[in-house]
Amino acid sequence: MHVVWDITVILQTYIICTSSAQPISSKLDEGWWAYKDVVQESFVPVPSFWGLVNSAWNLCTIGKRQSPINIETSHMIFDPYLTPLRLNTAGRKMGGTMYNTGKHVSLRPDKAHLVNISGGPLGYSYRLEEIRLHFGSEDAQGSEHVLNGQGFPGEVQLIHYNQDLYANYSEAVKSPHGIAVVSIFIKLSENSNTFLNRMLNRDTITRINYKHDAFLLMGLNIADLYPDTTRYITYEGSITIPPCYETSTWILINKPVYVTQMQVCVSV
Repeated sequence: MHVVWDITVILQTYIICTSSAQPISSKLDEGWWAYKDVVQESFVPVPSFWGLVNSAWNLCTIGKRQSPINIETSHMIFDPYLTPLRLNTAGRKMGGTMYNTGKHVSLRPDKAHLVNISGGPLGYSYRLEEIRLHFGSEDAQGSEHVLNGQGFPGEVQLIHYNQDLYANYSEAVKSPHGIAVVSIFIKLSENSNTFLNRMLNRDTITRINYKHDAFLLMGLNIADLYPDTTRYITYEGSITIPPCYETSTWILINKPVYVTQMQVCVSV
């Protein structure tokens, strides 16, 4: 069974951000990265500095298509030739494991329930690898992408890999046309999105309070996560964690999903 959206697509150009700062250490391990300038009064590098922390992350500093970006609506170009985005669930609900990674909440689908996307700006079929939830300590600072300089309380990222060309995510993430990410902004409301409510209700989220905690969820309908809209923005960018491979096609849905203030509070 295919769930098909007839999507009118807007193509948006990307912005480059670089830094001329000098390396600060050659002894920091690969776990030492963050998005903030200061954490507990200690300096922590923001993305443009990651390449100075570890030479293997050099693309984070010198790359030309780095994500996330500030989406400037005045720079958008309408493309009438792109085809609809298709979601294929084979008519089945999915299950997966919730993880606390220490940086975000993650849901990794089990291998028995395949979810694929194709069409739109994509020339191949992409298999869902992970769903990441990003929240911040402040209501408007949780999203990775921003819209005209304005952040959102959170951002859902559905990360897929190219199953036509590559055997797995690890191979695809460093290869051309390897990754497709569907991104949806999160806003606050008295009512929660059905899919996110399963992930963020108190019974679920309190089971993954600590880093590396995991909890199994079943009977999830991935179509419930998508807003009721026919529009999105797409651009060619990168993964948003080191080593910042520029292999990602981003598809940002133009309507948000909603969660409650309480769900944000127990998630950050």
